[in-house]
Amino acid sequence: MKTSDFDYYLPQELIAQTPAEPRDHSRLLVYHRKDGSIEHKHFYDIVDYLGPNDALVINETKVIPARLLGIKEETGVPVEVLLLRRINTTDWEALVRPGRRLKPGTFCSFGDGALRCEILGNVEEIGGRVVRFSFDGVFEEILDRLGEMPLPPYIHEKLEDASRYQTVYAKQEGSAAAPTAGLHFTPELLERIRAKGVTVVPVLLHVGLGTFRPVKEDDVDDHVMHSEYCQVTEEAADTLNRIRREGGRIVCVGTTSVRTLETMATEDGIVHAGAKDTAIFIKPGVKIKAVDALITNFHLPQSTLLMLISTLMGREEALAAYRVAVDEKYRFFSFGDAMFIE
Repeated sequence: MKTSDFDYYLPQELIAQTPAEPRDHSRLLVYHRKDGSIEHKHFYDIVDYLGPNDALVINETKVIPARLLGIKEETGVPVEVLLLRRINTTDWEALVRPGRRLKPGTFCSFGDGALRCEILGNVEEIGGRVVRFSFDGVFEEILDRLGEMPLPPYIHEKLEDASRYQTVYAKQEGSAAAPTAGLHFTPELLERIRAKGVTVVPVLLHVGLGTFRPVKEDDVDDHVMHSEYCQVTEEAADTLNRIRREGGRIVCVGTTSVRTLETMATEDGIVHAGAKDTAIFIKPGVKIKAVDALITNFHLPQSTLLMLISTLMGREEALAAYRVAVDEKYRFFSFGDAMFIE
């Protein structure tokens, strides 16, 4: 299976630069797997497609201001450090620029020395570094003051309200990017969903490079995912397994929720509680065990995210649906419109 098999044509003007306002007024393409039919709705209509016995699985991760801009201490050269994954209280895996100048033993400074880091070593699989921070005070407070929201490179407009790159249910800090399918929900819409009898079940996956790292290999099977931390509580696992036993559906919000459940599920579809790093790569040919339906955004060509939804609905079917979305001028990527695959 070739990476080029997951390519499609996307006009640049369809890449959303700003989020919909209100959140739930984005458009929604509904794809029915049983007959391949498509409906065009708005996101607030999602409540009509959820049943009273369903579970809606959300990822409660919260994006941190993971982009740090500073200088190389010896030369004053501008540097950028993008935090990806926390190792311990001081050390992180990160992407750094300019990479050739930031070799092990180099020191960088941010905020006139309020935060410093030493480059410790390489992380070969991501082309990044392990960095060790030194600071006085609470790291999270310093990061809130000095860091920036790490918006994807295809978004060129400045985000006026940083909270628009967070879901309304974000709780646990740790992500370098938002689980963007969740950006469409409002507190009011979630209340309408709960009032219908749907059980909202939180899980956790801290979004890092594994979710968004581009596939550079020609053969899909040669791509290696970068690991990300995920967690399912006992309460969440018990609730999901009960709902499925009783005939309800497991509806995931976003590909990160899918990857979490599929990591924690056994072949029989039973979800188990636990916390671990996952590098699961869901691509056509992989069995999806614990997920019945998916709410997701429209993803980049040749991405692992497009491969994941192709696993759920079929590659040709996914590309055909994307062609319809392009023809209907849906907005794509992080701040774009949504798709419901049922």
